[in-house]
Amino acid sequence: MSKFAGRAPTILVVEDSDDTRDVIRLELERWGYRVVEATDGREALEAVAHVCPDLILMDLNLPEVDGLTAAQAIRKYDEHCAGVPILAITAYDTFGIEEAAREAGCDAYIRKPLDMPQLEKTVSGFLYG
Repeated sequence: MSKFAGRAPTILVVEDSDDTRDVIRLELERWGYRVVEATDGREALEAVAHVCPDLILMDLNLPEVDGLTAAQAIRKYDEHCAGVPILAITAYDTFGIEEAAREAGCDAYIRKPLDMPQLEKTVSGFLYG
């Protein structure tokens, strides 16, 4: 029996670009997931407080509260949501950014532009293992 008990897994997409967020949301919905959206790290923390998602796609370069800071805060949030997988997504491939994402509590690192078949495989792997 699936750990989601007949419901679609919920994925929080944290992305400040409207166009990128829309593309990700449309693909995730097409793949059968429920999507909650946030445009910055502050909104991500508010979303996690209201709906503990099954997975988080976190852009790292965000206004207000950046993705690394938001990931760290989510890891400290509470026992129920602290273990939610966080996939860092970023267009910035600077030295040390992948390590910084992992140190902040991200479980994986995905570079933009997103390869949708690879994203689907990664998301499915984290949700259904």
